[in-house]
Amino acid sequence: MAELQSAIPIGVAVVEHQGRYLVGRRAPDSPLPGQAEFPGGKCHPGESSGVCARRECLEETGLQVVTVDLLMHRTFTYPHATLDLSFWLCRPADPASISENHRDYRWIPREELAALNFP
Repeated sequence: MAELQSAIPIGVAVVEHQGRYLVGRRAPDSPLPGQAEFPGGKCHPGESSGVCARRECLEETGLQVVTVDLLMHRTFTYPHATLDLSFWLCRPADPASISENHRDYRWIPREELAALNFP
């Protein structure tokens, strides 16, 4: 009998500012390469998904954010793993720190999100 693998907890920061969202593209050497993504990653042991979303956003984009609300919580099985995904609506902690690009992430207008290839 195959051993069941527990879902990996993931915190995702859906960062919104003035109707635009911070979106990146998955690295060529990562699972689901080239697809669009919001900042996020694996939660540390004992770390809440909201704290994780803020930490991952700062690590990946250099932008400090505050969590506003839990948008969605879903468990999803991809070919590479089962993930326990928590999507958090976030806002920049200091609007003066916003630039057009944050490392490999850029601001996308809300109306363009549906055309992007998210996992």
